[in-house]
Amino acid sequence: MIGTVKQQRRQRGAGGPLRRVQIGNALSAFGGGFTMPYMFVYVDQVRGLGSLAAGMVFTLFALAALAVLPFTGRGIDRYGPRPVLLVGAALAATGAFAFGHATGTPALLVSSFLFGAGVTTCQPALATMIVRCSTAATRSHAFALQFTLVNLGMGIGALVGGQIVNVNDPASLTRLFTIEAVTFLGLALVTGTARIPRAQLSAVQGKSGGPTGLRALLADKAMVRLSLLAGLIFFTCYGQFESGVAAFATDTVGTAPSTLGFAIGANAVTIVVLQMFVVRLTARRRRTTAMAAAAVVWLGAWTMALVAGLIRTEAMAATVAIVSVYALFGVGESMLAPTMGPMVADLAPARLLGTYNAGYALVKQIAVAVGPAVGVLMVGSGTWPLYLAAMAGCTLLIVWMALRLRTHLTPEQDNAAPAVVHAPAPVRELQTAA
Repeated sequence: MIGTVKQQRRQRGAGGPLRRVQIGNALSAFGGGFTMPYMFVYVDQVRGLGSLAAGMVFTLFALAALAVLPFTGRGIDRYGPRPVLLVGAALAATGAFAFGHATGTPALLVSSFLFGAGVTTCQPALATMIVRCSTAATRSHAFALQFTLVNLGMGIGALVGGQIVNVNDPASLTRLFTIEAVTFLGLALVTGTARIPRAQLSAVQGKSGGPTGLRALLADKAMVRLSLLAGLIFFTCYGQFESGVAAFATDTVGTAPSTLGFAIGANAVTIVVLQMFVVRLTARRRRTTAMAAAAVVWLGAWTMALVAGLIRTEAMAATVAIVSVYALFGVGESMLAPTMGPMVADLAPARLLGTYNAGYALVKQIAVAVGPAVGVLMVGSGTWPLYLAAMAGCTLLIVWMALRLRTHLTPEQDNAAPAVVHAPAPVRELQTAA
């Protein structure tokens, strides 16, 4: 009885920190939407360094993830998510401020690496905080709310940033990146000072002993399969709709950039409108079923892209088809938001929660980096029917992999049975600094 009362108090007490974590997610996303769309034009046009330098900046920004994520996971497991978030926010703020004041290629490359390292470090720390502030019953809702706030933050950030940017005024871009640096300091102040409770764990998560670090993740067959599935998901969807699909829409279909912006906005609106409804819809269903269903919806999106390509001479009909592609992507994304993050949390042993979240973030980063390169290359070479066929094939493979993953999960991990929460008192390894 005493243990139950303590758990109830802990659950009630997690509400405040969770709100601060979600505000932090929104701030981080706002910063990303605020500057990311304008980094290329800043290097290429405002600083006049050319597209090659701009490409190197983005490459280093992405490669920073490979450098810091292995240490990020280990740091979260050893010291807790809060100090790691503070380090990440400090790196991101320093990188953003330096990026806005840099004028030469070497300075831009160094600041881009710091910027990317900081942003990447914050992601698994925030995900771990959500797990620690939620229970098995509330975790899907918490991750879905995070996804909604991220989309809202990025959309608002891009809108506000667009009002500040003036390519003929370098000071406007310097101001843009300086404001983002302040945003990350706000993340450190709001979320980095929150008292994060210990997670409420299942019996599987509470087990101690066994391998650590990357060896533990690779030894977990279910996590390896989920990582491969997640990589394919991020490659096929998130790695395409802002690059390959955008290139297909503008170069092949002839969609105007302003219309493309409207289509991307339709994606965000779809997510915001549907997300909480989809959470309730998926709450009593298997997570692997939700993943497979999301892929089926995306198959519809690729079908509409094919329709747009075939009727591209009919401007209005082709435009409707392109907008529907982005809206359907949003429907599928809404199905994934309450499933992927909670599944990683349920697979992770308590002592390796940070390692699992960092590994998942690393897979996402690689897939999102590779996806645009493949998509733009195929569309740019004029083989758009092959591109759409390849993406449709990847989507069908997602369905198959999701259903196969089911056999490697416990009913609790797949949301097929009520989660049993155990008192975390015997689990000593979680008694680390928040």
